[in-house]
Amino acid sequence: MKKIIECVPNISEGRDLDKINKIAAVVETVEGVKLLDIDAGAATNRTVITFVGEPENVIEAAFILIKKAAELIDMSKHSGEHPRFGATDVCPLVPIANIKMEEVIPYAHKLAKRVGTELSIPVYCYENAAQEEKRKNLANCRSGQYEGLSKKLVDPNWKPDFGPAEFTTSVAKTGATAISARDFLVAYNVNLNTTSTRRASAVAFDIREAGRIKTIDGKPSGKPVLDEHGEPVRIPGKLKAVKGIGWYIEEYGIAQISYNLTNISITSVHEAFYETVLSATNRGLRVTGSELVGLIPKQALLDAADFFLEKQNRSLGIDEHEKIKIAVKSLGLDDLKPFDPQKSVIEYVMAAGEPKKLVDLSLTDFTNETAAESPAPGGGSISAYVGALGVALGTMVANLSAHKRGWDDKWEYYSDWAVKGQRYKEKLMFLVDEDTNAYNKILDAYRLPKSTQNEKEARSLAIVEATKFAINAPLEVMQCALNSMEVMQEMAKTGLEASVSDAAVGAMCALTAVRGAYLNVRINCLGFKDAQFVSSAMENAEQILKEATKVEKEIMAVVLSKI
Repeated sequence: MKKIIECVPNISEGRDLDKINKIAAVVETVEGVKLLDIDAGAATNRTVITFVGEPENVIEAAFILIKKAAELIDMSKHSGEHPRFGATDVCPLVPIANIKMEEVIPYAHKLAKRVGTELSIPVYCYENAAQEEKRKNLANCRSGQYEGLSKKLVDPNWKPDFGPAEFTTSVAKTGATAISARDFLVAYNVNLNTTSTRRASAVAFDIREAGRIKTIDGKPSGKPVLDEHGEPVRIPGKLKAVKGIGWYIEEYGIAQISYNLTNISITSVHEAFYETVLSATNRGLRVTGSELVGLIPKQALLDAADFFLEKQNRSLGIDEHEKIKIAVKSLGLDDLKPFDPQKSVIEYVMAAGEPKKLVDLSLTDFTNETAAESPAPGGGSISAYVGALGVALGTMVANLSAHKRGWDDKWEYYSDWAVKGQRYKEKLMFLVDEDTNAYNKILDAYRLPKSTQNEKEARSLAIVEATKFAINAPLEVMQCALNSMEVMQEMAKTGLEASVSDAAVGAMCALTAVRGAYLNVRINCLGFKDAQFVSSAMENAEQILKEATKVEKEIMAVVLSKI
């Protein structure tokens, strides 16, 4: 699974579209990086650029963007409404998929060091990348803005984390840059059946972390209660990492609560929505739906689907696309206008335009592709697909059992098994293409040039690595198919008896997957000169085949005893 991060540099240019486009364009010169959005603001004289990709590629794209912005933007001539101190004012890195925050922080430091060293731009690291407490807050790092930078750089307390600690001629032009690792921010609006901004704001104050100012008589218009320092005392809202306000949207003719969810690992979209529904209901209002502004990670919608499925005591072990539909309907994301996940979910936007995978083909097209003259997809991919079908049957039995009338107290147990089944299915579906990729890697290796000694050595090494990959891919199919049999075994023992034969068919498919992938391991080992690697691979394959054969027999015995 690819690790994906997002980068959201804010550049200090929002009026000259030619400069903006030139700066943004460099992002897509880096392979594997996708430019998602360019949001220019004339009044702020600032543009927010959003792109995503794998970490190393993203920080390379960020570096060349910062370099291009330094070439085209002269901070000594800049003016705008937004606080700023550099040509690339801020450059946050955000974990999106299959990567944790602690893994992103070193990438932020690596980028910061390179910007400071190679571009001679002062860099301050903030939020999760901050190297001291006072620098976590961006406002502290940027205090004094560009105009105060000459004094700030020579202050020992505010020496940059990387780059020059002096206001050189080049720094006078580029300013400084703040680089961070931060959580994903979601701009999210909840729709109400009212036109009253005041009532929408009242709900927002119930929910947002800052809450509302406490008054002596308890009324919003009352005299505020002050603390010992003369500051207003606040009544905190229900949810952390949430900012919110009510407003009226003339385009839709309704009031909305506009939220910024600054850390969706603390407060998720579905939690904000659910608590808003409760608060609105208590105030005599009704939530009619909600609206996402910009993009959202896929996992946020999958988590929302799980939340609402749990509320309904329904199995969570269903397909990703079904979960997305449930999330859209549960959150009412299509209340005001159609919601297209392909344009709003980061991972789907990234996948647009990529070559079609085998698993994305229709059943007919997949079958025809297999029957065609090309040797791939071959036995390894088919074995993985048969394994996926097998565990899909086991998952079906788990879902049917979770929904059986009279088994309401067992739904969570079977839901857990269905979730396991979905994970095995997804892994095996991934391996359908991975096995074909393994074959293609071998072809690519043999096609490498071999004119010089260096080329011959590089080609030989590539062939060795590609062959190991081609042996390991079906081995992985074998192991995953064997592991998946636990779902069919449990469903044969405890699942819905009317579907026990489906569990048996699933087990037979899994065994077929193991046997087919075993043959692929054997044939790919033929002629490979690394005897130790071959011996280890074959020993592993023999053991998996033996275990799978044993488990399939056990499952069949249970099933046959029941029918």
